[in-house]
Amino acid sequence: MSVSRIPEREIAERPAGYGGPNLSPVGLELVPHAFAEGVYALMASIPPKDNNGVVAGRDAALVIDAGITAEISAKIQAQAAALTDRPLRYLVNTTYHGDHTFGNAAFPGDVVVVSSRANRENMADLAYEKQTRSANMYGDAALLDAVTTWRRPDLVFDSYAEIDLGGRTVQLHHFGPGNGPGDTVVYVPDTRTAWTGNFLAHAGTAHMLLQGGPEPYMASLRRMREALPELETVVSGHGPMGDGHAALEALIGYLERLHDEVLASVEAGRSLEETYAACTDPWAEALDPRLAAALARYPVPQEQARQGMLALCRDLHRLNVLATYRLYEAG
Repeated sequence: MSVSRIPEREIAERPAGYGGPNLSPVGLELVPHAFAEGVYALMASIPPKDNNGVVAGRDAALVIDAGITAEISAKIQAQAAALTDRPLRYLVNTTYHGDHTFGNAAFPGDVVVVSSRANRENMADLAYEKQTRSANMYGDAALLDAVTTWRRPDLVFDSYAEIDLGGRTVQLHHFGPGNGPGDTVVYVPDTRTAWTGNFLAHAGTAHMLLQGGPEPYMASLRRMREALPELETVVSGHGPMGDGHAALEALIGYLERLHDEVLASVEAGRSLEETYAACTDPWAEALDPRLAAALARYPVPQEQARQGMLALCRDLHRLNVLATYRLYEAG
């Protein structure tokens, strides 16, 4: 049985009653968080909408992810201009997903868009990507009608690249497939901070297996753990920032158990519904206390935020069981 095949496209099937993350930009504000002069997370005011980042050196600035619409792209660029007077020269896409890349076209033509080769290769069918993301727009899918051009990266790399901003080097890593085939991690060594897109989130958050399975994802996470021993903070594409090594250990442990339980279920001939019941759900009772504490830092109604995140994590866990079951069933 093959457990390492990477599908050509994101799985389209969803569990019954699935909601998924709210990607609508309506009401989104980006709140700067400084790690050092010139290094900022732009944190979504409403989790789990998209986070971004700005990194500046002596000579140039770089933005991490472009937003889902031209309007959000304009907000990101305005924040970058307010935080640094260095000219914006680079835009890095952490994933090919439209909520991170539809805004690419709204950046000036002289801004170089950079990502992994695998991400660029997956930016081939705008209509399909818009259809896929519109399912998580929660009534605001019409906003995507204005997205008519999908600007692809100008510069790609396979596993590692560096960008010298002048006195500050930014590392770009593609450790392998995870949430998707081309996840790109942006690491700033002098602040020990990584922007991880959909690849790695705060410990206790449910991740998404959209285009691959647990075993390749685990291998990629272990490569990240080995390559970045001094990592302190991860700024994910969605949700609160958190301790990097705690996030790595939590996700590796989750994927190990998911792999073991779904594989055993498929080999035993159980149905998908039986597999849902047989797999351990870490969110069956409550949120991980570490994640609940991180959510408490957001200026939003707390009970609503906790219950919303708990429902989302349960949905994403069921999606992960489904995606792994279909992959192993086909293998």
